[in-house]
This record gives sequence, C-alpha cells and structure tokens, in this order.
Amino acid sequence: MELRQLAYFVTVAEELHFGRAAERLHIVQSAVSQQIRRLERELGTDLFDRSPRHVRLTGAGERLLPEARTVLAAAERARAAVARRTVLRVGTSTGLGTHLDRVLDAYAELAPGTGVELVSVPARERTAQVRDGRLDAAFLRAGADGPEPAEGLRAVPVWQEPLMAALPARHPLAAAPDVAVADLAGLPLGLTERRDHPALVDLVVGACHDAGFTPRPGPRTGTLQDTLAIIGAGASPLWTVVYASHARVVHSSRVAFVPFRSPGLALTTVLVVRDGEGDGDDALRAFREACRKPAPSSDDHDH
Repeated sequence: MELRQLAYFVTVAEELHFGRAAERLHIVQSAVSQQIRRLERELGTDLFDRSPRHVRLTGAGERLLPEARTVLAAAERARAAVARRTVLRVGTSTGLGTHLDRVLDAYAELAPGTGVELVSVPARERTAQVRDGRLDAAFLRAGADGPEPAEGLRAVPVWQEPLMAALPARHPLAAAPDVAVADLAGLPLGLTERRDHPALVDLVVGACHDAGFTPRPGPRTGTLQDTLAIIGAGASPLWTVVYASHARVVHSSRVAFVPFRSPGLALTTVLVVRDGEGDGDDALRAFREACRKPAPSSDDHDH
C-alpha cells in the first residue's frame, strides 16, 4: 500500500467522480483508476461502487477513508519533523486585498527565515488540500455563524470583512455615501457560482430576500475581474459585492464601490488548519500571529 494510492483514494472519495479527482491531482483519469484498482486488489475488496451514473463509497471505502486521512496527515508531519521548514503553503483567493499585504509583512518580521507560497484554488479544494497535507493552512470566508465544522480541520477566526456594493460609476447610486440592499432591487446581480463560495452567495441572496426581493441574475463570468469589467462598461447596469479590503486596491474610474448602510454585510475570514496542529509548528504559529495583528489605523477604513 502506497501513500500515493491513499492520496488518490481520498481525492476520489471527496469528489465521488474520477474525472474531477484527476483534475485536482493534475494527472490523467486512467492513472487514478489504475492506482485505485491496485489498492482494491491489495485490500481484497471494492472501495467504490461504480456505475455509469454515479460513484459511491462502499462500506469498506467508508471505513478506510478516515484511516487514510490519518495516515496522510501523519506522513506530512513526519516530513515536516525531519526538515527545517523553509516555505509555508497557504491557500488563498481573490479579495483578501490589503489584509494579505498586512499579514505577509507581519509574517516576514515574525519568521524571517520562512517564505510563503500562495496557492489560489476554490474554497472546497482549499479545505481538502489542508486536510491531506498539500497546504499548511488556508484562508476561508465563513457566514455570520462561523464555518461549518469539517472533519479533521480547525477554523481560527482572524478578521471580520465588510462587503461593499460595486456599481457603474455613472449610476445615480454611485455618488451616494452608502446604499441599502433594497436600493439595488432594480439591477441584476452578478455573483460567483454558489458551489465556489456558498457563504458569500447565501449572505447576499439572503439579504436581498430580507429586503423584500429576489435578485435577478446577471451574466455569468469566470472571475470577479470579468464581472467588474462588465460593470465598468455600463452597457447593461449590474451590481455585485466586493470585499472592502479588495476594493481599496482596485483602481478603476468606471466602477464605484459604495458601503452598505448599517448594519452592513460582512463575512468572517478564518484560517483553516489541521486539527491538533499549529501549536508545535513555529512557522504556522507565527503565521497565525501575523493574521491577528491589527491593521494600521490609517488603512483601517472599513471598521
């Protein structure tokens, strides 16, 4: 039994799809299937129930999954124990803005001998990669009630992040000191797919419902940058939400960022680590401390 086989098994178990698992692992699907078959032959049992319509864990697969995760986490700890850590791998995403600059500056002072490798992947992949040891930690945004507990992971709140409305600069509301969600009822809303950011989508759509309307969906785009480009073009009025820290680093004369009227919309940013880790890891402990350092008052416009 190889660690590679266990890593492939865990990825397929999380995706329940061999093609998506192969994409996450950056290998061809046939290689994933081959290694899973070898593992099943070695164990003498099927780990997945395969059919043209679905892939499901068998009883044996369900029993193996937590044990496989434990083995992979232990292997990662063993590698870290015998080598001086020189790079901390951290999962991130668009929108951290000035917060990320602040954290990296603080971390450079606290751990001058350790670099940071930033890995930008969707939220669900971030948590999966922390769990299996490919990432040391990851930033994740959670709703008002905090993140849903995930097996083997711990979420440490690090800051509260207000949201702002992004509007065409020529729209009448762009000059307002603030906006209420209800003010935006007449405009289509451009948001990411819920599967990519459930906390954000649920918060914004829920706020629209509370304000008495169901938002009309705007055009689908691949990235926030694309959505802001459409908003700036102004051909079809559209609005979206942007984190306040990100809005401060976006320079566009065609897009206006307007605060929401109090009480505004906000999400909690958490640092996700493997449960039970961090206290004995100097680099990870220093990174957590860097995240908690307060922003300078001159840059802290959104509190």
